[in-house]
Amino acid sequence: MTPLIWTFDFISPYSYLQHEVLHRVEAFASIVPRPVLFAGLLQHYEHKGPAEIAPKKIHTFREVVWQAHQHGIPLALPAAHPFNPLPLLRLSMACNNERAAIAAIFRFVWQEGHLPTETEAFHQLCASLGVTDPAALEHPAIKQALRANTQAAIQDGVFGVPSLQIGKEVFWGFDMTDALIARLQGDPVFDSPLMKRAGSLPDGVQRLARTNPGAA
Repeated sequence: MTPLIWTFDFISPYSYLQHEVLHRVEAFASIVPRPVLFAGLLQHYEHKGPAEIAPKKIHTFREVVWQAHQHGIPLALPAAHPFNPLPLLRLSMACNNERAAIAAIFRFVWQEGHLPTETEAFHQLCASLGVTDPAALEHPAIKQALRANTQAAIQDGVFGVPSLQIGKEVFWGFDMTDALIARLQGDPVFDSPLMKRAGSLPDGVQRLARTNPGAA
């Protein structure tokens, strides 16, 4: 089967939504999970996350609720967002990114509504995954492996989560899951002149930086 890299972060509700439909992709391809620190991608591309722009945050979570409803995906919202996902990411790395562990961590946040700062609940999650000492998540090798994942994603041209990747071809976002499946099924649109132009469209004008953002 065609191998795919799946790049995600547990902070991302769209990563959770895509996780819940990955079985549809696995009918056509094998998946290699790659957890990354989404904030590292944002920093590299000098971009804000959707939860960092107040009106966009409202839209994002309204859309997430709608998408979960549309797809029959169970959903709970955590007490606060954004939050620090590093303990969750490192827990996944400590569990060798096994799919059962990834599923349990996503469920912890997006079905049970927990945050990793809820110490008792997080320690129970760790224990359920065989990590009896949460301090082990601070091991330098785990931290370095996560940093390496994030850097590898940047080198592959991944700029957001979730992303599914065939070679150097990146399909970003939960809403591109069907497009990825169509690509795997050989939909000719991906080899069409229009799609080729979409991948090489030149810049027209550049937005100028302004000292007064409200100036016209």
